Amino acid sequence: MLLAPIHHGLRGATAHILRKRSTSLFKNLSSCNGVPPTLVDAETIFALSSGHGKCGVAVVRVSGPSSATVLSSMAGLTRNLPFPRRALLRSITHPQSKEVLDRGLVLWFPAPHSFTGEDSVEFHIHGGPAVTSAVLQALGSVPGMRPAESGEFTRRAFQAGKLGLTEVEGLGDLIHAETEAQRRQALRQMSGELGQLYQNWSHKLKRCLAHVEAFIDFSEDELIEDGVLTHADGMVRHLQDDMARHLLDERRGERLRSGVQVVIAGATNAGKSSLLNTLCQRPAAIVSPIAGTTRDVVETALDVGGFPVLLSDTAGLRDSSDLVEREGVRRARERIEQADLTLVVVDCSHIPTETHQAAAFLQDYLQSVVLTQEQIHTVLASDRFLLVLNKVDLLSDEHRQLLKLKFGCIPALPPVCTISCHTNEGLQDFLTTLHSRVKALCGDPLSGAPTLTQARHRAHLQQCVAALDQYQRYRDFDLALAAEGIRLALTSLGRITGKVGPEEILDIIFKDFCIGK
Repeated sequence: MLLAPIHHGLRGATAHILRKRSTSLFKNLSSCNGVPPTLVDAETIFALSSGHGKCGVAVVRVSGPSSATVLSSMAGLTRNLPFPRRALLRSITHPQSKEVLDRGLVLWFPAPHSFTGEDSVEFHIHGGPAVTSAVLQALGSVPGMRPAESGEFTRRAFQAGKLGLTEVEGLGDLIHAETEAQRRQALRQMSGELGQLYQNWSHKLKRCLAHVEAFIDFSEDELIEDGVLTHADGMVRHLQDDMARHLLDERRGERLRSGVQVVIAGATNAGKSSLLNTLCQRPAAIVSPIAGTTRDVVETALDVGGFPVLLSDTAGLRDSSDLVEREGVRRARERIEQADLTLVVVDCSHIPTETHQAAAFLQDYLQSVVLTQEQIHTVLASDRFLLVLNKVDLLSDEHRQLLKLKFGCIPALPPVCTISCHTNEGLQDFLTTLHSRVKALCGDPLSGAPTLTQARHRAHLQQCVAALDQYQRYRDFDLALAAEGIRLALTSLGRITGKVGPEEILDIIFKDFCIGK
């Protein structure tokens, strides 16, 4: 189904400071490899992990040092804990009153072999609101237990070294994935492929920095092998090339993650709102023979062959004395500028029958959408526009055949689709064309190198490339400043993987998780 609603030679004190800063940086880079001491004394947290609302089975997750105690008291285990990761059917009781709350499965995950790296318990209970509420209240009555904050389980997994930061972001994207392509991209990132790429670059930068700093400190004593600095130069250039190629992805990964922005534009009464309603298969926009009915942007999310699309219907483009309509036209033009793909809808009954006149008409029509002659050339040379000739059902059979023949003779036009929103004629061919365009804009999430999926990654990689440019600029004049460029590049990479970075970055990432994850 294609469519679904969805300093050189510097020595002594300065060199010592540089080495000290470098050592401190490397310590920070490896601080997440083991379980941080903060987790040892962490509070025990609990939450409903399976989502709210009525369901057959609900999962309540517990993590922290009191997990074993809670399991024993609420599952009536007087002797040993159950075998790890093996389901056990028990009566779930209140830890104080011993009232039976439900009968369900309990699972025990001892540290460090759990999602969070801590002792963890899962209660698989019936998913009625009264049952889940009773179990959660019972857990809250145990001293030392508290409800988890948003994303706290995943944050503890990150702090325990169970997940890297890019893997955490991949997990978040997987939870929020609405289309098949989004699921594939998120799963690939969660597997650690993107994080491994950045870790490899980080490792190479560490070697470069070590070589440069060794040359600064020991080259005058002839303790350094020949070619050390040349080797570092070559590695830096190679990394710059790799990062530049990685950045030249036309935002495919980000676009797949957030959705392709597709805008429906054109003159009044061309059938733009009808096309929106046809694609989303519901009356999302008002359709009327009165020109200028649509005044604001109407948005709907679609799944087009597994790819996410945010489809926007806009006001008809025309000059108007009505202040409200003029604002609608301004917003429409703003959306066209921001769009990944614009569907230019034309009432084909207005197209002249003579070929040259038809070509002139369509070029003038396109210019009315994009406004300037310079932009027209960009339109004709890009894949950002698609001409949609609507209302083909109003034409005679002879006129339809002439129309199809004409467009084989008209050069320098965007691809053309003829459809009828009234009879759905030509709709399947249009959807096939739309799907191929959207797929080209997003790329295949499973092929080639992993792509950038976050604007945050792109910003830090750009800073990394700029820092390596600093190395190239100062390499022959001030080697200490050149080394600082490598150090800044390492810091920028570390901000992506979570090995270096302020607490605020973590807060931004984890706040978007659900409470039980």
